[in-house]
Amino acid sequence: MANKTTFKVPFRRRKEGKTNYKKRLNMLKSESPRLVARRTNKYVTVQLIEYLDIGDKTIAHANSRELEKFGWKAGKKSVPAAYLTGLLAGNRAKKANIEKAILDIGFAIPQRKGWWSGALKGAIDAGLKIPAGKEAMPDENRIKGKHIEDFAKISKGKSFGKIKEADLENTVKIFEKVKQKILDTK
Repeated sequence: MANKTTFKVPFRRRKEGKTNYKKRLNMLKSESPRLVARRTNKYVTVQLIEYLDIGDKTIAHANSRELEKFGWKAGKKSVPAAYLTGLLAGNRAKKANIEKAILDIGFAIPQRKGWWSGALKGAIDAGLKIPAGKEAMPDENRIKGKHIEDFAKISKGKSFGKIKEADLENTVKIFEKVKQKILDTK
């Protein structure tokens, strides 16, 4: 007697919630590198990944942990940190002669003006051509961390973990210095 089951076992990465193969196939059809933005519990990672038959190849990579070398002292998964990480990855991609890309945020829920749009804006400001709508981008004050600075000023005496309160009250100035250092690394 022949086995007539119709059950289909899904791919392992789909079952684990790591890869949406339909979305990935559509991105691969564009034949452009993917700007992959991911956020963990502590950091934001931005990579430019190119598809090859033998497997994906990472062209450029930046992690918000690297921002400490440039003088960034605030949180590493905020909108300003995502912007600076995107800017850093974009600069590295430009050095590798990458001109355009498409955004890949995986299974993250795309909320307007969120961390992923900060990373996208940073990569665009670095000179990459990435299709994006202006209505999804955060405003300049949010990118620079003005909201963090304002919160630190009104919550005097509260703990911010390892981050000094004085550093948070100067977030915009520190952001500008870090951004200039990243741009000078071209």
